[in-house]
Amino acid sequence: MIKKLKIRFIVLAMVSLTVLLSVIVAGMNMINYSKVVSDADTKLEVLEENSGRIMLEDKLNPFRDFDEFFFDEGDGVLYGRRGPGGHHMTQDEAEESRFFMVSVDESGSVLQTYTDRISAVDTDEAAKYAVKALSSGKEKGFVEEFRYAVSGSAGNTTIVFLDCGRTLGSFRSFLGASILMSLAGLIAVFFVILYFAGRIVRPVAESYEKQKRFITDAGHEIKTPLAIIKANVDLMDMEIDSEAENKGGESISYDMANSLRENLGDINDQITRLTGLTNDLVYLSRMEEADNSLVMTDVPLSDIVSESIESFESLAWERGKAISGDIAPDVTVKGSTKELEKLMSILLENAIKYSKPPRVINCGEDEDGMPAPPGIDVILRKEGRSAVLEVRNETESELTNEMLSHVFERFYRTDSSRNSATGGHGIGLSMANAIVNAHNGKITAHTDTGREFIVTATLPLQ
Repeated sequence: MIKKLKIRFIVLAMVSLTVLLSVIVAGMNMINYSKVVSDADTKLEVLEENSGRIMLEDKLNPFRDFDEFFFDEGDGVLYGRRGPGGHHMTQDEAEESRFFMVSVDESGSVLQTYTDRISAVDTDEAAKYAVKALSSGKEKGFVEEFRYAVSGSAGNTTIVFLDCGRTLGSFRSFLGASILMSLAGLIAVFFVILYFAGRIVRPVAESYEKQKRFITDAGHEIKTPLAIIKANVDLMDMEIDSEAENKGGESISYDMANSLRENLGDINDQITRLTGLTNDLVYLSRMEEADNSLVMTDVPLSDIVSESIESFESLAWERGKAISGDIAPDVTVKGSTKELEKLMSILLENAIKYSKPPRVINCGEDEDGMPAPPGIDVILRKEGRSAVLEVRNETESELTNEMLSHVFERFYRTDSSRNSATGGHGIGLSMANAIVNAHNGKITAHTDTGREFIVTATLPLQ
């Protein structure tokens, strides 16, 4: 258990740190990418605004004297559609920008291209990029490394492309570096947590070991006085019988003898119950020990389940209930025969004790035949590489998910009516849980209707 607690602590810490770093890295890179797109759109707006004016100036040679029209001689600043109050770009920024423009008509035919500001793209390639941009149906977007903006006037459409290869390359470099640094940090933190995890859970481990040692030691210490008390009770019962049958001297009355026998019988019953509880607690503690090593062999689980059903059929019939089995043949698991037999005994005994009682027919009631006894269904099947064992029984009271989430805890009872009259201690399912965990399996409890208690144990196949 301590080993599992340590693993869970490491996993929880690493998952939390991974989520935190993922949010931080994703946030930083989203902001970085938004900045790249925003800067590109700002330049495109300025280029788009001025290119339209230039193209309208001379349709036959729209890019003639480009530098003359492009820059404001007064302050060397080029403004966007909102003028001095909006986006702008300096002459140096404009000179450094690598862009090209394509003008198309209403049918999509290329009218003019301007590629003087970029050497990596020729006229044909510019036309192909324009077709891709128009086919996307968006006014802005990316075609490979180029950010584009589409604008139209007088039946013509102008697409301005800005080369963002350098800024996108920087973005990708930052993205890769941030991911690598995060992974390196996660690995470093993992080894730090792995080193300190033992120390962190040590107080819990020590407390748990003390608890188990106390249960084991107390169980062994209680067994001796219980055995002595039981021996004395049996001796007193024999002496009462002897006194009651003694005709020669003073003897106790018949009524007093019966009263004493009844009291001694109650004491004997409680001793038996307390002895069973002590044995169960010691067994549960032994099964939950971290260093517990069961002798694992190939166990025919199908045979164990079938034999257990046969053993409990008479007890179920005595209490007016019936057990039915749907057992898949040749299901073999790696485990301990003794513990798996114990598991079946616990599940069947629990189902018989706490299933719905048989229906009682009142005198004079018109009943067409005898009512069917409450059923207990045992199902064993294969699912992938696991053996699935289900034990189902109907309950008298309604079950809730809150109840079922606690059924494997020690001394928990889903119903206040589950008292000592049933003969249980409330730790049967806790022992079943410990047995299944010792076999590297999983056990759960659920209900489909609220009136059906279903315990499912999943064990790995051999």
